Formats: sequence, structure tokens, C-alpha cells
Amino acid sequence: MFDLNGKKGLIVGIANEASIAYGCAKAIHSQGAELAITYLNAKAEPYVRPLAEALESTLILPCDVEQPGQLEAVFDAIQAQWGQLDFVIHSIAYAPKDDLHGRVVDCSREGFLRAMDVSCHSFARMAKLAEPLMHKGGALITMSFYGSQRAVPNYGLMGPVKAALESVVKYAAAELGPKGIRVYTVSPGPIATRAASGIQQFSELLNESRQKAPGNQMVTVDDVGQVAAMLVSDAAKALTGNTIYVDSGYHVIG
Repeated sequence: MFDLNGKKGLIVGIANEASIAYGCAKAIHSQGAELAITYLNAKAEPYVRPLAEALESTLILPCDVEQPGQLEAVFDAIQAQWGQLDFVIHSIAYAPKDDLHGRVVDCSREGFLRAMDVSCHSFARMAKLAEPLMHKGGALITMSFYGSQRAVPNYGLMGPVKAALESVVKYAAAELGPKGIRVYTVSPGPIATRAASGIQQFSELLNESRQKAPGNQMVTVDDVGQVAAMLVSDAAKALTGNTIYVDSGYHVIG
């Protein structure tokens, strides 16, 4: 669909085959791009490494954004091996369970800061580290959800965090645009990923989305991947700062 031969990119957030990041990695690799893929820690590595190897990834690296120096080490490795970068896909989020399952007004200061650090500020950090490697411009993509725009039951603390993330995308698009770096939010509909399993009564959200979406269908990680492949391609050179909904239209009536 999109010629990505010669492009090199980093994908952060693969946990297993059901991950949105993996759907993106598959679609982008199928169009010819070379990938660097990260895994969270030693516990996650056995699940991620075989997937990365199947995608012929030349860089498979640990990356826990809460551990000092790990994110920087990823970009140092990219600089050493490739000397350039064309795209980054950021698909990570976290909130402590007690803070995620409670009311937003009851969340702890520590929980709020951790959620914001992992889910939002890490994207700003990646943008800063990617900037000097994007000599000919590039694309930065992160993942959100419609709970950033309306109060979705049980989405809780992640709603304000994702709203902040979408705002970072807009400012980054304005700041990095003169260098030819495009920045996007992709906002999928509910997908049964490992991360989503932490949301209470998530199955109800899935059913509501299926019933209300104009297309009456569920979104898959492969659907998201196809959109991500378009965004990192030259076909999207006139787009930046956008929130792209991949939800069968659920956001227009949700």
C-alpha cells in the first residue's frame, strides 16, 4: 500500500501479538521498513524477542522509561547502527491500579505523576531524542483513546493523562514542523489488549463500541497498523498535529 523501503523506525510498546504496537510493526515492516523494537524488561523479553526477530528487526533493546538512561541508550544504539531515524511509534501507558480504578478526584499525587510520566512525558522525551536523528524529517506517532475527550466510565485517570498527551502532540507538531517532523495521535476504538485488561468492565466498553459504532464492527490491531503505515509514509507529508480516530466512527456518536 505504501512504499516504506529505506525507512528506519523505532517501535516502543510491544508486549505480545495482541499489542497495538505489534499491529503497527507488522504493517510497517510489510511495506519495507526496517525496525528497532523494544521490550519492557527481562520478564517481557521472551514474549517480544521472537516477534521482533520474525520482523527481521536489527535492533532489539530493553526500554523501561522509568529506569534512568534506558531510553537514551535506545537512541544511542540507533545512532550508532543507523545514524538516522524516520519514525517513532510510542504505544505505552501505565497507571497504578488503585489510582486507575478509583475516582480521578481521589487519585494519589504519586499515582498521577507516574501515569503522566510513563504515558505522556515519555513521548515528549522520545520526540526530543528523535529530533537530531531525523535529518530529512520524519513522523512521531502516539496512541490515545476517546476517553481523553469525554468521561468514559472506568477509564478514570487515563482520561486526563491522554488529554495531556494529545496536547503534547499539537505543540510538538508546531515546534518540530519547520524541520519536516510530523506528529500524530492515533486514537483507536476499544481493543482487547493486555493494557486494556487493566480497565474495569472493559468488556462492556467493547460491546458498547460494537453496538454504537456506525460500522457496527470492532477495530483490530491490524486496522491501526494500516493507518500507522500510511502516517509514516510520504503520503502523509501534508498532515501533522492530527488526532486520527480508528474506531469505526464510534467517536462521532459515542
